[in-house]
Amino acid sequence: MLFLIEYDRARGAIVNFVTFTESERIAAENSSLEMELTLSRKSIDHEAVLLEAASEAALRKTHRRYFQNAREIGESLEGPASRA
Repeated sequence: MLFLIEYDRARGAIVNFVTFTESERIAAENSSLEMELTLSRKSIDHEAVLLEAASEAALRKTHRRYFQNAREIGESLEGPASRA
């Protein structure tokens, strides 16, 4: 699966999230390029990223910063034992 994310770093929030299948790779790449060009043309300071992962769950594990804030990531790394 391919995932196109528009991310607002200042807010720490996803603005757009689009999923593509492997058979839609060219469409995903074109959409990513179009998003980057649009953001640049409009001087919008957002990140446009096209990522590949086996599933959305896998993506959420490998690219947590798009889905969790720093506090949430830190808490998940500490584990239950350190919160006791």
